[in-house]
Amino acid sequence: MVSGEADIESLYSTMREAAGLLGITCSRDKVWPALTAFQDVIASTVVFNAVTSGGRIKDVSFDFTMPPSAGDPYEIALARGLAEETSHPVRALFSDIHKRLPVSAYGVDYGITRGFNKTYIVFPLGGFQDLAALADVPSIPAGLSEHLSTFAGYGLDGKVSAIAIDYAHRTWNLYFNGLGAEQVERETVLSMVHEFGLPEPSGQLLDFIATSSAMYPTFGWDSSRIERISFSVRTTDPAALLSRAEPMLEKFARSVPYAYEGDRVLVYAGAMSADEEYYKLATYYRMTPETQGRVRPAN
Repeated sequence: MVSGEADIESLYSTMREAAGLLGITCSRDKVWPALTAFQDVIASTVVFNAVTSGGRIKDVSFDFTMPPSAGDPYEIALARGLAEETSHPVRALFSDIHKRLPVSAYGVDYGITRGFNKTYIVFPLGGFQDLAALADVPSIPAGLSEHLSTFAGYGLDGKVSAIAIDYAHRTWNLYFNGLGAEQVERETVLSMVHEFGLPEPSGQLLDFIATSSAMYPTFGWDSSRIERISFSVRTTDPAALLSRAEPMLEKFARSVPYAYEGDRVLVYAGAMSADEEYYKLATYYRMTPETQGRVRPAN
């Protein structure tokens, strides 16, 4: 656990260093309230996330896990003025899942410039969730049920490792982990994205997807449409994503600080929506043995 002002001061210094590699200002006024709000519950897994969009990286997010005993992270954020309350039905999803399904950790995604982004519910290793159990959660939007047979048809049942909730944008993600090579081969991916109503990926993105081992679709609330879908791969190679695709991400991957033995653990992701393709990079600053088990290497 991170605990005490000296520890969060050190973490803040690391955040500034990571953001500075991409020319992003890390303001103490913006970040310190989040660090102090969660200082007693930040677990040993800490991640920095960078997302390209339109050829730019506009923010770096600071992600961390926390034990379920710490309570709902959104409630903590509300109490400390880091998020705004909402009466939207998205508000019930976190507690409904917690009441009905086994959970091993919670998580927070906090943008260095944008502030509080998402909460995560992480299911235990060896206890990834079945789609039917999730569809039975009262506040799960109907969009999941409409895609159940499609997900199952591609062998994704029993592979849900986590759910993320974005309260401000009223979206949510399903994280499917442990994909096999047959699930990310070209023809399978083309069939899948066609069923989801998304455009055909570029050849570059298809080549990347073929190495991936995880997938996460993003849903809105009032429609069954999948808004975007991402595929990710764990690696220690900064050039695993072609440097000509996103040279900024490779530079970040080579230089971002980390605090464990061995090579940096990186998770590259390629994403597509109806309008664009883009890439993401998660770099692990701190890791636990459980995290090592979750973040599977490339196919």
